[in-house]
Amino acid sequence: MTYDFFTQETIRLDDFLRRELPGRLVQEGCASNSKIRRLIVCGAVCVNGAQCRRPAFELRRRSAVSVEFDAEKFFFEKQPDDVLFEVSERDVLFEDDYLICVNKPAKFPTEETIVGGEKRDNLHDAVVRYLWKKNPALRNPPYVGIMHRLDRDTSGVILFTKQRAVNKPVQAMFESHDFTKIYCAVCKARPGVKITAQKKFTVELFMARVSGKSQAGKWGEVAQSRGGQYSRTDFMVLETRADGTIFVQAQLFTGRTHQIRVHLSHYGLPICGDVLYGGTSTDRLMLHAKSLSFEHPVTKERLCVESELPF
Repeated sequence: MTYDFFTQETIRLDDFLRRELPGRLVQEGCASNSKIRRLIVCGAVCVNGAQCRRPAFELRRRSAVSVEFDAEKFFFEKQPDDVLFEVSERDVLFEDDYLICVNKPAKFPTEETIVGGEKRDNLHDAVVRYLWKKNPALRNPPYVGIMHRLDRDTSGVILFTKQRAVNKPVQAMFESHDFTKIYCAVCKARPGVKITAQKKFTVELFMARVSGKSQAGKWGEVAQSRGGQYSRTDFMVLETRADGTIFVQAQLFTGRTHQIRVHLSHYGLPICGDVLYGGTSTDRLMLHAKSLSFEHPVTKERLCVESELPF
């Protein structure tokens, strides 16, 4: 459906549509600021016959504005299938005055993101709630520092700091790779890929994002000269199962986005549930951060924090 308007004043394009569209769409609902911006940016609006993708574009008097409008798409908001999660004592794998390590569930973001103009719940906020509940006398939320991340669909061990004083040494530990991070994954081999139990292999790639900004984030092999960053993962096949699945252990030496997923797919062993990188469809991504070993920034004790496999 196409809507045509004529302006009677000088006004920003987004402000004009925000005012005019709801009056034309009484049966459809109201138009939020974010929806109006998306409508313009996606190329659905023309001014005086020319496509205009700038929400702040200044309309003059007697400008002709045309909007190609699909109500179903405009009012649809994709809802993420995040799980509902509150941290409890059984989810805390290690805690002292300085650090807290938590067993993250799959399908739950590590940190704050915004969808449809609303903040999604996330593990960082859940840890803050847990610590505040333990000490309700605090006037302000307790401090929780994010030192590293797990993908939304990956489960397992993740570490947060409880005092700003230890942020620097913990950050230095991650930057210098002075830790051991072990993951476990369930994969299926592509045709022609030969895999045996106890097989060890290493994948080294220069990686970068290969999808457009408006598409789902996807990373892949990109030459260093084109912005690719070095990545390395060591793998060992722990078990080959009767159903054709392969149980793989991964040890990270770098921490690029989607690194294990990209490396296993590159080798011909896409992770089950990882349809983005060629894996078979399952109810979750079969990737789990099993353990994190590191030196405590204050006590200097060597710690190994482990989480039970969920699959």
